Amino acid sequence: MNMNMRNPSPATPPTIPESPSSSRNPLDIKVHAALARATSSISPMSLLLASIDWAGHLAGSPGKRLELVNLALEQNRRLVRYIRELALALPASPAHECIEPPARDRRFIADEWHHWPFNLMHQSFLLADEWWQAATRGVPGVSRHHENVVSFTARQSLDVFSPGNYLATNPLVLKRTTEQGGTNLWRGLVNALDDLERVATGHPPAGAEDFVVGRDVAVTPGKVVLKNRLIELIQYSPTTEKVHPEPVLIVPAWIMKYYILDLSPHNSLVKYLVDQGHTVFCISWKNPGAEESDLDMEDYVQSGFHAALTAVNAIVPDRKVHAAGYCLGGTLLSIANAAMARDGDERLASMTLFAAQTDFTEPGELALFIDESQVSLLEAQMAETGYLTAGQMAGAFQLLRSYDLLWSRMVGEYLMGERAPMNDLMAWNADATRMPARMHTQYLRLLFLNDDLSEGRYPVGGKPVALSDIDTPIFCVGTVTDHVAPWRSVYKLHYLTPAEITFVLTSGGHNAGIISEPGRARRHFQILERREGGNYVSPDHWLAVAPEHEGSWWPEWVAWLKARSAAPVAPPALGAPQSGYPALDDAPGQYVREK
Repeated sequence: MNMNMRNPSPATPPTIPESPSSSRNPLDIKVHAALARATSSISPMSLLLASIDWAGHLAGSPGKRLELVNLALEQNRRLVRYIRELALALPASPAHECIEPPARDRRFIADEWHHWPFNLMHQSFLLADEWWQAATRGVPGVSRHHENVVSFTARQSLDVFSPGNYLATNPLVLKRTTEQGGTNLWRGLVNALDDLERVATGHPPAGAEDFVVGRDVAVTPGKVVLKNRLIELIQYSPTTEKVHPEPVLIVPAWIMKYYILDLSPHNSLVKYLVDQGHTVFCISWKNPGAEESDLDMEDYVQSGFHAALTAVNAIVPDRKVHAAGYCLGGTLLSIANAAMARDGDERLASMTLFAAQTDFTEPGELALFIDESQVSLLEAQMAETGYLTAGQMAGAFQLLRSYDLLWSRMVGEYLMGERAPMNDLMAWNADATRMPARMHTQYLRLLFLNDDLSEGRYPVGGKPVALSDIDTPIFCVGTVTDHVAPWRSVYKLHYLTPAEITFVLTSGGHNAGIISEPGRARRHFQILERREGGNYVSPDHWLAVAPEHEGSWWPEWVAWLKARSAAPVAPPALGAPQSGYPALDDAPGQYVREK
């Protein structure tokens, strides 16, 4: 008797719609692809439409324009008063600044910025930023998406002129140049030339060579026990005499390499799980090229998750599986779990989601780059290449965090002459992957644009799935400063399924919040459980009542898994040759090494 299936349904062909680019005129595709290359894959029409929406409604809003005039006059009075105080102030009683920088703006916190004339420069810049934020927000009639695009564009454009970005207007750079006789600028030139050469030759950034896959990162011992067109499945070697009988299957995002979860030995989530007595399997996705352009979301469900789950069931038979998904891998896991619940497949013991969205109505700043015009432009470009390049994704994330990833780096490395030390997380971030054209189009359209998953329209095996069918216990993690999957968006799972949910909100961002090993300084988290069928609690109320704890959330997750596992048993063998799953290669395998 098969204890894994309650009422399996017959296989039906997938009905995920084809990409609209398949019916587009070839000439249009060529023109749009050329436009995408010229604009770094950003749709000028999206920017134009947003600007027209904003400017037209602002022109028809005399009250808003009057408010902006009054704000400009009030700012001018503040600035004049500030200049007067600067002229009269004694060193012991400095002038009161006319505007404070936002709490997260670290550009002007150094003491040197509070001396003439740099105090006037940065205060004028902050006033301009305040005015443009007021001008681009709250204009009656402007759509929310267009308002966000215009506000973001204004902020990015203004940041170009920040006094901190230039030699002549940055007191810290001038001080360093004076102290070192200009040698910092020489080192900066060497750094810039080295970076240009690395970009031109396709080499990773400086320092990444110190973090080689299989030597320095992704070194947890194990074996590849399954390899197909899309994945390699890694089973990790046990380090304890006994293990929890239910294995853990990790589904990472395919937008980046899997080893974010197996970095250095001290911060590897995989190693931590293995050392806590878990049998761990992890999917390593292939880095696709043009020959994989036809892979779609159904392939990622069937040849990815389900192929891995079948292998785990063969290697650890008659045991349910704890499945965990990170980011896009968590979204895929949610889709697969909903389909399994629909079809009576009870092989999962629990589901864990790390910074993974299931409702895409508020996906954060990534939504700035996702509308019909933008997706259409990407489709045309991918129709020629067969995939979305790693550089396109990196460029989008760089825009979202331009200060951290662009301007501060340029100032530090090219003006101050200091190379930022590379760490394992930064090296992983530079080891980017491509995405198949067909899959990425479906992902953007079905999930981001249409929100089909949360609304019960997403098809798997020819039939729609509903998250409300999921009844496995859920451990869900959101991170406070996540710009990819904002925690309030992740939290929406609470009203999409009645299942038991233990929700964790941890300090850090999309990556550093998840890679938060025990012993790491300045880490804290909140955690609260909603029992199965419990009433909905709003995110604001949850934030107010959830207990806060210092340290890493990893031990909480391990305790949660242990509470839902049977008594420890002897570890299973690596692979199951008799079932068609022999040990093929040593971890981390070959797919993760593909460039």
